[in-house]
Amino acid sequence: MELHTTTTKQSRWLCYVFILLVLTFVSCQNSGKQGHSHGESGGHSHTQTTEEVPAIDATLWTKKTELFVEFPILVVGQVSRFAAHFTVLKQHQAVKAGNVTVSLIKGNSGIRQTVKEPASPGIFTPSLKPKEAGEYSLVFDLQTTDYNDRMVIEKVKVYASIEEAKKSVKNTEKNNGAITFLKEQAWKMNFQTTPVILEEVYETVATSGIWKAAPSSYQTLVATTSGRVNYSQQNLLEGNKVYQGQILMTLSSSGLSNNNQSAEIQKAKVDFEQARTAYKRSKGLYENQVIAKVDLELAERAYLIAKTNYQTISTGYSAYGKSIVVPFNGYIKSINTENGGFVEQGDDLITIASHQSHLLEIQVNPMYASRLKQIQNVWFRSGVSHWSHMQKSGGRIISLGREVSQERPLLSVFAQINEVIEMPEGSFTEVQLAMGKPNRATTIPETALLEDFGNYSVIVQISGESFERRNVTVGSRNGHQVVITQGLAPGEVIVSKGAYQVKMASMSGQAPAHGHAH
Repeated sequence: MELHTTTTKQSRWLCYVFILLVLTFVSCQNSGKQGHSHGESGGHSHTQTTEEVPAIDATLWTKKTELFVEFPILVVGQVSRFAAHFTVLKQHQAVKAGNVTVSLIKGNSGIRQTVKEPASPGIFTPSLKPKEAGEYSLVFDLQTTDYNDRMVIEKVKVYASIEEAKKSVKNTEKNNGAITFLKEQAWKMNFQTTPVILEEVYETVATSGIWKAAPSSYQTLVATTSGRVNYSQQNLLEGNKVYQGQILMTLSSSGLSNNNQSAEIQKAKVDFEQARTAYKRSKGLYENQVIAKVDLELAERAYLIAKTNYQTISTGYSAYGKSIVVPFNGYIKSINTENGGFVEQGDDLITIASHQSHLLEIQVNPMYASRLKQIQNVWFRSGVSHWSHMQKSGGRIISLGREVSQERPLLSVFAQINEVIEMPEGSFTEVQLAMGKPNRATTIPETALLEDFGNYSVIVQISGESFERRNVTVGSRNGHQVVITQGLAPGEVIVSKGAYQVKMASMSGQAPAHGHAH
């Protein structure tokens, strides 16, 4: 019994080995067939199905749009599918709606295709199948709800065969040191590119200033009568916005034995009505030649005085008392009385300031005293992250300091600034004084600079998704613009917002995966 069991186990083992050998043989035969290229008619060539046409890319800019397009090299009879990335340069956002027409034009003829919407936000995927080899213009027409744009790539070659296309691009060198930063990444963040420009810049002196309210921009409202102060709203505080015609408080003399406003208004009204009646009677008598002209003039004078007095003390008066009205839009600069307090006629009540005009007191080293008359402009920070300048809103230099003392060792330059300033009165701000005559220089936005221990660099856009970090030498600054004396040329495109994120991508050690198929 035991011998029979052993023999049975050996037989099963030999059967398993035989089956395994058969399966291995069949697998090898099939594998060999798949790797073989058949020459007979109708046979399938694995090499041909996996063979890829070389791909190229191009980047173009207009005033409104950036186009970054990737596509296989154009070959006669081969369908080339384009991955056209369209970016609205303002705010650097993807084109999310619209249509794109791609045209391949030679002379007066060509082919085209239109896609009516993006395959994904910012990316349109039209296709073309060239019919003849030669040199063409590749045209992209973009239509959005806001604007239309056209981008043209000149001298695009269509090859007669894939082999010819491969030979033409086999020596193309790639910039292996470039930083890859995808459009899909840039579209999701605060990102902006800006061309390097050549413009007129001034020699500047960096200093500081103090914001003050211009004397012409505020007005102190005084009590036009004696009485008790009643606020017209709760939480009447310094800094509150106010509007022209708004009633801030009333002055009531109700219950007072002296300077009772209601009684004075009634008396003024009676005097006015009596003077008006006397004037009308004198006018009739004069027309009938009963009185002389001088008597009519005296009656008229008394009437006008009574009328003016009544209108003055009754204007703004209601059942609640005399109203204190805001003369212009602005904010409450200071409050000089308390709710329920008593004031005499002529006392200061409240000061209203306007946002329209400010005074900037600039502190300047006395060594620049001889050059202060050469000030051409004043740059300043109107907010935490925003630069502006005096000429933008028609401001001007009001006065130049001429004396210094031990207590005040710096000269003061006062400039009138006619625009809304976010910074509170009395706060300090960065200031740059532009002096002399301007010179043409290469400039970029200050936000494009990356600083490492006093050394500066920028991120330069090589193509749509390819960037490089480049060291630069900076010169003077004109507000938010920085002069670059070495490292950049006009016309190059740099990252002005989001440069730090691109820098971090370069330090990651690997390129991120594409979010779309090319």
